[in-house]
Amino acid sequence: MTTDEQTTTTPDGRTRPMVSGVVTCYNEEHNLEACLASLEWCDEIIVVDSFSTDRSPEIAKGFPKVRFFQREYFGAGAQKNWALQYVQHGWVFLLDADERCTPELRREVEALLADGPTENAYMINRRVFFLGRQIRYSGWQHDQVSRLFRTGTAYYENRRVHSLLRTSGPTPLLASAIDHHMVDRAFDEYAFRIAKYGLWGAAQCWRDGQRCGRFDVVARPFWRFIRTYILQLGILDGQLGLVFCLLQAY
Repeated sequence: MTTDEQTTTTPDGRTRPMVSGVVTCYNEEHNLEACLASLEWCDEIIVVDSFSTDRSPEIAKGFPKVRFFQREYFGAGAQKNWALQYVQHGWVFLLDADERCTPELRREVEALLADGPTENAYMINRRVFFLGRQIRYSGWQHDQVSRLFRTGTAYYENRRVHSLLRTSGPTPLLASAIDHHMVDRAFDEYAFRIAKYGLWGAAQCWRDGQRCGRFDVVARPFWRFIRTYILQLGILDGQLGLVFCLLQAY
């Protein structure tokens, strides 16, 4: 991984360090164009594709700033860490293919970098959308992720799913948000994804030495539903909240 100290100019005429956008994807033709369009303010965009069978590679190559790579998928953390080796600039802004950088967040990030950031990484709020509507409660009202960091100061856990970014030092929270379009098209799409993530998560727990008994199988889904739908106010998301919390319990 090599980085430079080059700078560029923001729309309001200020100077900031250059930023590398990073996206990993697989069969995301319905999301990828909007995701990459929201990163066009970055000075390069690294896309690592897991040999998609849809139009994802064609879409990615249509963006002039994209540097396109393909790699077999071994897990979310491994894929992102592999992508980071190709970053050429001093800061990284990373998104999943179903996420968007909002205009407000872009302005905040550029202003932060122009002022001279005091930390190596920053947390960002995430707004979750399910079947075209924002999920305001159901446990997702405080969803935060670390996606902006100085190159070489952070790495992802080696986990197949839900890999967290490990950073050095404090990670202040920015005011603006990423939009996370968790499911835009069909209910069964999300049900299939949850089943897949559940299998991967179970395999990860097995490798980590975690075991569960019959009580866990019966009680944990029930508790998950009560926690998200009642305690975390999923009931206020209406019928969509009920469906969403039932899927989380499943």
